[in-house]
Amino acid sequence: MQQKHEPLTTQRHLTPDEITTHLDSVEYIIMAAPTTRDNAKAPIHITLFLNTTDELPMEIQQAVLEKFAEQYKLTNIQDVFSHIDAVAFAVTNQETYMPMHLFKDEDKKALDHTLMHIIDFEADSVDFNEAKEGSTGWSYSYN
Repeated sequence: MQQKHEPLTTQRHLTPDEITTHLDSVEYIIMAAPTTRDNAKAPIHITLFLNTTDELPMEIQQAVLEKFAEQYKLTNIQDVFSHIDAVAFAVTNQETYMPMHLFKDEDKKALDHTLMHIIDFEADSVDFNEAKEGSTGWSYSYN
């Protein structure tokens, strides 16, 4: 039996001060969504939001990705994007704030945001069936 989920509705975006307060004890955020690309190589779009602005050496980035792959049973990892970029946060009808990777310059100019190290890729996993069925979700890990 498939569970019915309410569509996400954005009520507002966090201000810079609210973002700073919100991220105070956050280690990372993982977001899973259905892949929307044509000819996708894997069914799930995963975004890892690491709460750091440090430039991570490639070997550290690879180790972090491997850690998450093991922890979340990620397979068939494809098209990895990894660098520091803009992230906004939306107040939605969910209980935690929704992270939003701002990759368009006009979004970066329009929305208050912070910088975080983002690792973005497509993958598969038995742990994210909701994403394969069309839902988007995210989870926070705290220090």
